Amino acid sequence: MFMDSLVRELFTEICQIPLIDPHSHINPHRPASRTLDDILGYHYYTELAHSAGMDQKPLAADVEPRQRVRTILAHMDHFDNTAQYAWFLDIARTFLGFSGERVTAADADTLWDAAERLMAQPDWEDKVLHLSNIEKIFLTNDFDDPLEGFDTTRYVPCLRTDDLVFRLDKPEVRQRLAKATGIEVDDAANLRRAIGKLFEYFTRHGAKACAISLPPDFTPLPPFSLPPDRGGIKKEEAFWMLAEYCRDFRLPFDLMIGVNRRVYRNGVYQGQDLFDQRTSLLQYAELFNAFPEVTFCISVLSSGQNQELVSHSWIFPNVVASGHWWYSNIPAYIETDLRARLQAVPKTKQIGYYSDMYKLEFGLPKFNMYRRILARVLADDFVRPGILGETRAVELARCLLRDNVKRIFQV
Repeated sequence: MFMDSLVRELFTEICQIPLIDPHSHINPHRPASRTLDDILGYHYYTELAHSAGMDQKPLAADVEPRQRVRTILAHMDHFDNTAQYAWFLDIARTFLGFSGERVTAADADTLWDAAERLMAQPDWEDKVLHLSNIEKIFLTNDFDDPLEGFDTTRYVPCLRTDDLVFRLDKPEVRQRLAKATGIEVDDAANLRRAIGKLFEYFTRHGAKACAISLPPDFTPLPPFSLPPDRGGIKKEEAFWMLAEYCRDFRLPFDLMIGVNRRVYRNGVYQGQDLFDQRTSLLQYAELFNAFPEVTFCISVLSSGQNQELVSHSWIFPNVVASGHWWYSNIPAYIETDLRARLQAVPKTKQIGYYSDMYKLEFGLPKFNMYRRILARVLADDFVRPGILGETRAVELARCLLRDNVKRIFQV
């Protein structure tokens, strides 16, 4: 990405801001990669390689990891135009000492050997975090995660609740819930007690948020408004309980809205889901009205829905525009969506970016992508027109990348 002198200066200053990453899928017991297979096993690369013609056989668990890396890199020239390729190039150059112009299949063994040597260093995790300038990372914890054996001031727990709303009818989920809480959930009253125990446990262990991903056809409604003839524990009822406990425990509620699961049923692992244009944030109006004390950090799956998110963040005091999720997480969409948010939404009601990463090495390239775009938008829309000076523009960046996260999540 070309940077003129102003954009470059802003980018350099923005990169000095210590980051708090408010959403990831990091395993705190194994946060950094151990081989190049951990990097290229990220679903973006397996999806793109498969989409570009790679068979799924190399992804089988019994395939030798070095060979799998060779195969994926052999297909990378089909998608070296993508943002995800740029992430990998940034990783290779920053962490693995790669100095070439582009990565090709011929680099597979050299990169493998470099990764194997460097990632075996005992301080690799700390080096990656230092180079990435990341201070804290929020996790995505199942309700029965023990939350032990890791530093919760660096890796911040977050209660992920999809199972409690959408899979509570499965015996194995109820068994896990009973084991975690000591409560057999057979009715709504016992579910309320069990969820209360989970919130107590998570907040006692440093959790700072509750989160859920939601399908496009879901509409949160209070229990009294639900049809009386529906049997069992209703998913809307379970969801409403979560919002009530977020209010009682003063936790923000991260809503990741619009994912339609298993659209491509023969896709690679984690490469089956897509967004659905039928969803609307108006489906959540009753929720936002009912819980003014709860901060709802909203992510939408498509850039096309960003205007709706902007308008809701504009109007509702308790709605925050959060990050650039999944299929919206490429520069063309981020830039358009970021411009709209900065022009319409109070700066204190925006969480600029989160990594959504599974391994620490992806924090740097993903945040770099966002920081470059942010620098250009601040330069073109605020500094050059004389709306903000450079110092104030960097302060705005700090608000998006750090200050709002600290205040909203109280970290």
